[in-house]
Amino acid sequence: MTGSNPPTPHSRKALLFGLEEALASSLLEVLSHCGCRAKLAGSEDTRHPADIVFCPASPDLRRAALARFHGLPVVVVSRLPEVEGWLDALEDGAADYCAAPFEPVQLKWLLDTHTRHPKAFVAA
Repeated sequence: MTGSNPPTPHSRKALLFGLEEALASSLLEVLSHCGCRAKLAGSEDTRHPADIVFCPASPDLRRAALARFHGLPVVVVSRLPEVEGWLDALEDGAADYCAAPFEPVQLKWLLDTHTRHPKAFVAA
């Protein structure tokens, strides 16, 4: 059978863009537990092959991640869940939003949902 196969949990790669150290460390630990290989990315590191990007809720960094990693699902990460932050992230084009503390089942769901099949973007 030919065609593109979805990434398996162990082959998924995540890029953590612009996250503060403590939040990134917590997220890295749970992503690793989920079998996802993750890497911290600096502002100059944009060519790391990834299936999904995690970025902070800060409007400037969120917009930078969405522009820089166009075509990849970008999940906004926050220390605390905030309805306004969640809505702003989705309105800007983020694929999803999650808040600490991170749970393996939550991140596995995000990985399964957003890396299974490329999404077609529809202009409104």
